[in-house]
Amino acid sequence: MRVFVTGASGHIGVLITSELIAAGHQVVGLARSDASAAALTAMGAEVHRGALDDLDSLRAAALAADGVIHLAFIHNFADFGGALTTDLRAVETMGAALEGSGKPFVITGHMNGEASENVVIALADNGVRTSVAWLAPSVHGPADRHGFIPTLISIAREKGVSAYVGDGANRWPAVHELDAARLYRLALEAAPAGSRLLGVGDKGVPFRDIAEVIGRHLNLPLVSVAREEAQAHFGWLGAIASADIASRLDNPTSTALTQERLGWRPVHPGLIADMEEDFYFTH
Repeated sequence: MRVFVTGASGHIGVLITSELIAAGHQVVGLARSDASAAALTAMGAEVHRGALDDLDSLRAAALAADGVIHLAFIHNFADFGGALTTDLRAVETMGAALEGSGKPFVITGHMNGEASENVVIALADNGVRTSVAWLAPSVHGPADRHGFIPTLISIAREKGVSAYVGDGANRWPAVHELDAARLYRLALEAAPAGSRLLGVGDKGVPFRDIAEVIGRHLNLPLVSVAREEAQAHFGWLGAIASADIASRLDNPTSTALTQERLGWRPVHPGLIADMEEDFYFTH
């Protein structure tokens, strides 16, 4: 299958590209920069130059593909509304190009990104085999350089303490990066039209356990911060560090359906086991 992948040179995109190529698919990756283009070429992927706001380029690539995986997102927190609008327009454009084809179209679910998700699910009635993959907030593994765990490690180094909020019992869902990559490939190959898929390995790791591993590896004290101080300590991550995110993803039905529909099972190490390895602390 010839697969157009946006975000193919990002953390998860690289792994999905490798997963697809290993399974015999041909990957065409969207590249905005020369560096991204070179990385894709080195992996054995074809390069399609363009950007998320270049709708003509996205339309042409989608029309020429046997399926599309949409991963790219503009992480501009200063204009998050604008980023969501760009994502919606990109999804609408690629989805329109696939209408009536029966081809697969897989996107990533985002918090506050319901508009794009709703558009994709609706396309199932217009002859597109659509699916939305929701991943746990921590997608961990050796290729993780800028995710939540590296950010927490960086904050701990800066502050001189490894902190958690309150009693630290709030839970953090996670999935290994290779399990996540396999989920996308299986969704492309076999997900029923209109599927919502949940990629979670660890359903909820207590935040205190995460902070404890960070403190031990960095030889820093473990401390609790009050909820009202979380924003000051963790910055933009404060709201997430305070929340019980697992409760939002505690949907056994969705998890079971994902496994039943696709035969997907997390098989790689969990979050704490990965954190006990040195790679997170020697990057």
